[in-house]
Amino acid sequence: MSKSRRAGLLAAVCSVGLLAGLFSAPAHAETLADAIALAYQTNPTLQGQRASQRALDESVVQARGGLRPSISLSGDASWSDREVTDGDANTPTSRSSGAGLSVSQPLYTGGRVSSGISAARADVLTGREGLRGVEAQVLQTVITAYVDVRRDQERLRIATDNVAVLQRQLDEARARFEVGEITRTDVAQAEARFAGARASFSSAQAQLAISRASYAAVVGQNPGDLAPEPSLEGLLPTTVDEAFVAAEEANPQVLAAEYGERASAARLAATRAERRPTVSASGGIGYNSPGFGGQFENYSDSVSGSVTVRMPIFTGGLINSSVRAATERNRADQLGIEEARRTALRTVSQAWNSLVGARANLIANEEQVRATRIAFEGVRQEAQVGLRTTLDVLNAEQELRNAELAMINARRDEYVASAILLAAMGKLEARYLTPDVPIYDPVLNATRVNASWGWVPWEPVLEVVDRVGGPEISSPPADAPVATAK
Repeated sequence: MSKSRRAGLLAAVCSVGLLAGLFSAPAHAETLADAIALAYQTNPTLQGQRASQRALDESVVQARGGLRPSISLSGDASWSDREVTDGDANTPTSRSSGAGLSVSQPLYTGGRVSSGISAARADVLTGREGLRGVEAQVLQTVITAYVDVRRDQERLRIATDNVAVLQRQLDEARARFEVGEITRTDVAQAEARFAGARASFSSAQAQLAISRASYAAVVGQNPGDLAPEPSLEGLLPTTVDEAFVAAEEANPQVLAAEYGERASAARLAATRAERRPTVSASGGIGYNSPGFGGQFENYSDSVSGSVTVRMPIFTGGLINSSVRAATERNRADQLGIEEARRTALRTVSQAWNSLVGARANLIANEEQVRATRIAFEGVRQEAQVGLRTTLDVLNAEQELRNAELAMINARRDEYVASAILLAAMGKLEARYLTPDVPIYDPVLNATRVNASWGWVPWEPVLEVVDRVGGPEISSPPADAPVATAK
């Protein structure tokens, strides 16, 4: 671990001692959009997935290489000196040199290459959906870490206020005990509550340090003064049916499963194509000389050309076995689509119900906080005139703190459930949450590498010819855009 990273994590721990200043300071607060933008641009998990996707884009270029010619140049020079033992003073010496240029062009592969291209394109689209899924996971982690820090900051504030209030109540109890208004039992009760408040304060400090470390790990920097999180109402569906429809249309796992099935179907077609013939053409130019150096002008040249047809006759059952294996893999991928769909719908259902429950809890907790605050003030005033005991005041104060903690937990749970629901719908993306940040477009790299050097003008014609006689398979374009939820 680098010193700078250690220093960052140390700051996440040590900064707990500076929280008094954190609650009161800077005018400019860090927003959730700022955190998402930073993670979107620097998170190593997301950056690594993008690099993997760029590597996957090359698979289409490599697959298309089966339709392109290959050209090679060769050259050789040899020399030998043979010793004769019959007494002849002359030693026979032989020299030769040559050079050649050969060209090979596939004309028809029975569908092997064209099916491989289709599989590679489907793999690229599968990878893009995987990239969308990783982006959603990272953004969900950022949102969770953000609201966790805000929740724990509020918990620490409540714990700090609780310690201060109980300290005053303990001082008042001791003063009243000195003048004989209350008993030693009342003082002990106040001391016990004060000790419990200090323990809760220490726990709140530790939990905030843990949440800050989690935030720094996913965002890349320690949290400062965090502004309230923005509302997600504009992105959320109004009914659960809308969420189900969006998940079936744009959930990354569902779409990845569909594209994965396309890829395995194309590989099945490529395996079946092993039974069909292949046709290729080759040609070459050669130059040969009986010597080298000054004698290279005495040479002979040759030109050759050929068309080769190959047809498998017997492979010992290898092709049939490969076809059966590819068929079962495709069948498993077909079932995987239904599994991914069910998983997405289950996640939507769970997130929707969690969201509904959290909203109901939040409304109830807000009402509870309002009522318990009024009750606490009333009990405290009644205790001052002798109508309530010290224990009554302590209990009322504890109920108020518990209600406040329940409210901030419900607010956190409501926001996290919203993020999970958006992720299941395929809408938890930076384009919706940080519209001002440049969005990474994987299509641009795919377009660039597919237009790279090596393309030949007769390539599209050969691809059409190669599909003749083969099964019909879906071949998505290499520059197909990524899916987006409506």
